[in-house]
Amino acid sequence: MQNKFLLLSERNKRDVLGALPTEQDILRLADYFQNFSDSTRIKILSCLSMMDMCVNDLSNVLGINQTTISHQLKQLKDQNLVTYKRDGKILVYTLRGEHVNDMFMYAINAI
Repeated sequence: MQNKFLLLSERNKRDVLGALPTEQDILRLADYFQNFSDSTRIKILSCLSMMDMCVNDLSNVLGINQTTISHQLKQLKDQNLVTYKRDGKILVYTLRGEHVNDMFMYAINAI
């Protein structure tokens, strides 16, 4: 049985396939958006969208233990969503660029 398209021509099919992200980019996007599927990470991103915070402050505000906060921050840092600066012995976390906050706020407004 031959595959037939209802709306696409073979040329349209080639155009669509040519515009798709690479498999590597698709996997990176899936990993990136997975960060927004965890409620703890969303809470952390929400806090950091308002102000820079350390692990202790995030723990106190969110009522979540510091180990969990640190683990989630590592994942967010590995995905380039947050960064930190050292203030003495304290690491102060911040969102990594306006695009993170913009996307986060766009998502909140969309729901």
